[in-house]
Amino acid sequence: MKLVDEVEITVTAGNGGNGCVGFRREKFIPLGGPDGGDGGNGGSVLIVTDENLNTLVDFRHQTMFRAGRGENGMGRQMYGKGGDDKVIVVPVGTVVHNVMTDEVIGDLTEHGQSLLVARGGQGGLGNMHFKSSTNRSPRQSTTGEPGEERTLRLELKLLADIGLLGFPNAGKSTLIRAVSAATPKVADYPFTTLYPNLGVVSVEPARSFVIADIPGLIEGAADGAGLGALFLRHIQRTRVLLHLVEIAPLDGTDAVDQVRAIERELEKFDAALLDKPRWLLINKADTLLPEEAEAEAARIIEALGWTAPWFLISGLAHDGTREVMLKVQATLDDMDREEREAADAV
Repeated sequence: MKLVDEVEITVTAGNGGNGCVGFRREKFIPLGGPDGGDGGNGGSVLIVTDENLNTLVDFRHQTMFRAGRGENGMGRQMYGKGGDDKVIVVPVGTVVHNVMTDEVIGDLTEHGQSLLVARGGQGGLGNMHFKSSTNRSPRQSTTGEPGEERTLRLELKLLADIGLLGFPNAGKSTLIRAVSAATPKVADYPFTTLYPNLGVVSVEPARSFVIADIPGLIEGAADGAGLGALFLRHIQRTRVLLHLVEIAPLDGTDAVDQVRAIERELEKFDAALLDKPRWLLINKADTLLPEEAEAEAARIIEALGWTAPWFLISGLAHDGTREVMLKVQATLDDMDREEREAADAV
């Protein structure tokens, strides 16, 4: 299923029911007092996350959501029934924006998390509330308040431990197929993934992590060129970035220049991305002779002045991929342990 990661919807909470003007009319009670009940409250609109969803595609077909209206009050001091709430289910990782004010209403990062986005109107008061010593037969009541209405922008940011980034045709889709059960499209011609793919990498029982194949970036992506600007947001939540680069790019460019170009796009979009742990994976080593591949990898590392971990791999031949995944899992385990220790120290 194609991933849809940004949609606009309109939510309308229910109006409150009107208060009732009523009087007691019972045998042997000729002058019964006011007994008009209150109107029911309108239903509210809530957004709830579900970890079983991974796309906002359903909102392409339905963009209007309305909660139930409160019932009007009735005589004999009977209150109107409250309107039914409207629950909208979204994937974990959804960010909710108010389109009118451009503010973030909520960032939903846990399963079952709930967010109130439009409050139902208060029900009106019946005439029984207006009785006094000088007004024994009040005929006034109040109407129900209108429910809130908002236009929201839902933005999905994938929740993945590892993000793959690089130019189109760097081999990201091939790598994710090699290390997980995900099956993104791959091709033997210059091609870019059109939407993110998620895969679960299981290094051993009870030890696994989620890896995201982010669509290929091009120069100017942070400014809106190509598809990259739409998906750069997905790597903001990742914990480690694996930066793939072809050892000998098909277009004749230098791998060093490609790495620098991606770094510039990351900095433009969000400079904090450069502070994330980022490992360099020099891919497609099988396209050169072993000694040539090692020499070219050494040249790339020296030219970049690269100090972070790096690996010479072939996603297609599965050479070196297992080693990378084991080191990734060990790094994530260390991060988890440090976070627990920091939490215990507070």
